[in-house]
Amino acid sequence: MVLSDYTKEFKYNWLLAAPVILGMLGHTFVGFIDNIMVGQLGTAELAAVSLGNSFMFIAMSLGIGFSTAITPLVAEADSANNFKQGKSAFKHGLFLCTVLGIALFLLVLVLKPLMYFMKQPVEVVELAIPYLNLVAISLIPLIIFQAFKQFSDGLSMTKYPMYATILANVVNVVLNYVFIFGKFGFPELGIVGAAYGTLISRFIMLWHLWYLLKGKEKSKAFVTHIKFFVLEKLMLSKLINLGAPSAMQMFFEVAIFTAAIWLSGLLGKNPQAANQIALNLSSMTFMVAMGIGVASMIRVGNQKGLKHYLDLRRIAFSLFLLGLIFAVAFGLLFFLFREHLPKLYVDFDDAVNFKDNMEVIGIASQLLLAAAIFQISDSIQVIVLGALRGLQDVKIPTLITFISYWMIGFPVSWFLGKEDMYGSFGIWCGLLAGLTTASVLLFIRFNYLTKKLILNNE
Repeated sequence: MVLSDYTKEFKYNWLLAAPVILGMLGHTFVGFIDNIMVGQLGTAELAAVSLGNSFMFIAMSLGIGFSTAITPLVAEADSANNFKQGKSAFKHGLFLCTVLGIALFLLVLVLKPLMYFMKQPVEVVELAIPYLNLVAISLIPLIIFQAFKQFSDGLSMTKYPMYATILANVVNVVLNYVFIFGKFGFPELGIVGAAYGTLISRFIMLWHLWYLLKGKEKSKAFVTHIKFFVLEKLMLSKLINLGAPSAMQMFFEVAIFTAAIWLSGLLGKNPQAANQIALNLSSMTFMVAMGIGVASMIRVGNQKGLKHYLDLRRIAFSLFLLGLIFAVAFGLLFFLFREHLPKLYVDFDDAVNFKDNMEVIGIASQLLLAAAIFQISDSIQVIVLGALRGLQDVKIPTLITFISYWMIGFPVSWFLGKEDMYGSFGIWCGLLAGLTTASVLLFIRFNYLTKKLILNNE
């Protein structure tokens, strides 16, 4: 095949991926605004949001990862024009996501006291606890929203979750400004104000997506007249078999980044605040790769339903190439502006915290160097993982992610991240090692499976 066989898919791939990317970037951009607002309060407050969100990220990874099982099943049903199968996949997925959202909320509340035993800075923990109490509730509407989002993606209606997310983000930014700083007669709530903004905006996001899908001819029959408690064991089993490994894949990756937050906390509040800055910036570029990964899951799922395996492989490779182009561009951006981007997060007029702020900027600029290098491997692993989910291959990729992040990445982070070794930069060297291993092994897996499908179909 020539290069044009792959590049001719770029336009359609981008039309499918762009709304997903914008929706995900919306979430991350609100995190970016949150961090800038909270950063004005001090480095301890910024570290507290980081610590509180570390518990949320783990819970969200399980919920969001599980919900991805809905997309390939709906995409396959959509390409086969099988409404009954598509509605069944959505209804059962919605039920499981609702149960999971409530369970994860309760789990975060139960595990919250762990903060006191993790050798984190005491002032950071005391700020993080009331923040987490409120944000934990928002897991329920967020995971239910994910069920609607993944269903919508499966029908290739990727722009409607984006609209809901943009509305929620606007509401979140406005409420954060009002509640954090006490504007328009409201009390000044600090980081607890940021939690209120997150909670309210996530309920609005869920309602708005349901309202949009209810009004569209293609999706209306799916999202209305749902017999929520009339369940079939076979579809529940299928979703759990697909969703549980997908949840674990996302959990293993998110957990190593969460471990980086905790390891940074052992070094002090400033390394933890710097870690939060680098994590927030690199998560924005990751959302682009993740959006292309969703497009990869949808398109591979469609081609699998049509049994067009040669096209499946060609389209998947076009998505890998598109992701690689973005990754190189983002890597260069981080490398060139690594000393300037962290300055957005701190208040240079704060004379009391000036020394702390300068230390945070210095550490964060080093971490962005590591982030620049792992853009390529991070992009490849998430897009290939999306393609494997489209193939409904989830068990071996789950094992690959565990080995990559926890048998290779975490030991490197733990060993090199000690104060007498490389500190914060050493922690991120472990992230680089884990992501690179995952990208290589997952690509080998996809290459093997698609060649086998083509061979068996000849």
